[in-house]
Amino acid sequence: MNTFSPICDSFEISPRFRKSIEERIARLERDAASDELNLASLEHEDHIRRHHRLIIVQRSEALRMRVFLERSGTRLPRPLIAI
Repeated sequence: MNTFSPICDSFEISPRFRKSIEERIARLERDAASDELNLASLEHEDHIRRHHRLIIVQRSEALRMRVFLERSGTRLPRPLIAI
């Protein structure tokens, strides 16, 4: 018996939710770039290693969210006038 149930890759999200995800992606990527620039000013080996991990997590989360947006469709707004 196969207990694996495939998750549907196609679903719709609201335009407002899509916009908030896109803003979060931009913020994560901007923070990762800023953290990379600040990396040169760090001296302690442990701090540098933790900072590298932070940058990796930020970029990974941004990529995960991009994949989510690629797999989802944007729901059309409801018509204002009933037809």
